[in-house]
Amino acid sequence: MEEDDSDLSDEGPECSSERASGWGSLPDVCLRHVFGFLPDRDRRGADLVCHHWHKVMRSPSLWRSRFFHFSGRLSKFRQSEYCSAVAYARCLGVYLERLEVCVCPPRRSLVAQRLEQAISGLLFELTRVKAPLRSLSLVRLELDRTSWTLRLRNSLVNCLIRFLHRGSSNLTSVCLNGMRNNMNQGLELLSALSHSQRRFHPLCSISSLDLKGFFSSDVHVHLNSDMPHILRHLQGLTDLSLSYSCLSDELLSALQHRQRGSRRNSSRDGNSLQTFSLHCTLNEPHRQLVCGGSWTTLASSCPGLKVKFTVDQVINTNWLARILLPEIPLTEYTMTAFYSPDEDWSVKPLLCDMLPWYRRSLQYLTLDLSNCSESLDEELLELVKACERLEQLRVWAFLEIRTVERLLHIRLTQRSLLNKIRVRIYSVSDDTREQEDQLEELLSSHLHLPPELEFYAIVYPFV
Repeated sequence: MEEDDSDLSDEGPECSSERASGWGSLPDVCLRHVFGFLPDRDRRGADLVCHHWHKVMRSPSLWRSRFFHFSGRLSKFRQSEYCSAVAYARCLGVYLERLEVCVCPPRRSLVAQRLEQAISGLLFELTRVKAPLRSLSLVRLELDRTSWTLRLRNSLVNCLIRFLHRGSSNLTSVCLNGMRNNMNQGLELLSALSHSQRRFHPLCSISSLDLKGFFSSDVHVHLNSDMPHILRHLQGLTDLSLSYSCLSDELLSALQHRQRGSRRNSSRDGNSLQTFSLHCTLNEPHRQLVCGGSWTTLASSCPGLKVKFTVDQVINTNWLARILLPEIPLTEYTMTAFYSPDEDWSVKPLLCDMLPWYRRSLQYLTLDLSNCSESLDEELLELVKACERLEQLRVWAFLEIRTVERLLHIRLTQRSLLNKIRVRIYSVSDDTREQEDQLEELLSSHLHLPPELEFYAIVYPFV
């Protein structure tokens, strides 16, 4: 099997007749583009149509990316996930550059056992055929579930460690989102990743690392000094995603010293940390104190650093004040806050006091709020006016219909950068026809919006 996409020159008369009309006459580049959208089952069918399609289906470019969804369930209509994954790796793993594996978290040990076999078998075969893997994504394992016995967890983690030691020489992007390791196994995995990078650097190094939900939700990672030490050795890292439970002054200092150690080559290689994403949830540790000076120092060592925060259900104002420090170069903020009317909490301090700290840096703002007993229209509008660099706004909340018109007015008169606005107006009533009529009448007077502006507003019953 050739490793380029060039046409074969020794086509016989049968193949030439097959290409004489219809789909058979399409150039190879067009067929490869169409075949790229087909799932494996349809690709196998297309492979049998004619000699020409069979040849095009062997083009390496069609097999450089692969997505597996493993459920651990058996079916009499298709082969097992283990057999399917191993067969793919044996036949086409030599071309595979981007692999994404999404797991349906198991509820039973038998299902977890099948998942472990499928993933371990796939990684073993990819190592054996020396797959040129550049991107690896393994998400939603949730190893802290009781269905994952100690033996299965150890087997799976050890298999992944062996892969990182032997088959990761080309890796530049790793995503282990939702793995939920305990402290020891998580650190062991990261140590293997760091060790493999030191072996292959500077020929290849991890530039993107996603560790959101990498540790179990009850693990206080910020108290462990090994995590900062490991990240300090990832010299090529430009995009980092972590759970907030990992954040500490020591970690920010490690990222800062990583930049100092590589500053001599950072401008040439582009390996300065560019994007730092933090995900903060209510059920994970998030009350640790982080010094604003640590953020200032990191920002000064990483020019152009963009920090993205996702905050889920953390509604205590004092806790938010510890998280949202003025020194953070925050460019993106996403928050979900569902709270009952009888809870003693207000979102106004966030809108009026905290988020305005980032009026010169905030570019993307997403808010999903259940403020049925609190009016936030004026506070939201003032925040939009204050944020000078705001480009995208998504708001799902209980708002007045007229607020939509006022948002449009701010965009048309003051905020030319704000070119994407999405508004979902929650309603406590199942019958939203009256509000929808009001919104339609309001928008009818704004039919000729600027072509660069993407605007969308609906009324939605909040159940």
